[in-house]
Amino acid sequence: MKKPTHSGGLVYSTDAGRMCPDCRQPVAACVCKAQAAPKGDGVVRVTRESKGRGGKTVTLVKGLPLDALALAQLGKQLKAACGSGGTAKDGVIEVQGDHCDTVMQALQKQGYAPKRAGG
Repeated sequence: MKKPTHSGGLVYSTDAGRMCPDCRQPVAACVCKAQAAPKGDGVVRVTRESKGRGGKTVTLVKGLPLDALALAQLGKQLKAACGSGGTAKDGVIEVQGDHCDTVMQALQKQGYAPKRAGG
């Protein structure tokens, strides 16, 4: 007889909504996210890249010591400052277009010390 791969457990509660399967707390109060170590080496790098993007230029921000939620929030602020679209995933913020100077100024206002990397 095979053992089940997971022990089951509470997935949804009518009182709290969705539940985290790991810590069994409501998703809003999940302690798993707080314990995850943020990626990054502490040096914030701002680069411009167009390779592999069909000739389209994007501004990349790497090395931010933030969790996924805070990274998405900062990405939203940077995109609004540049008046452009983009995304925040895998520890990298991508802003469509060449906005290196604008992004660096916005990061300095947030208290970071960004460095220009690449060309």
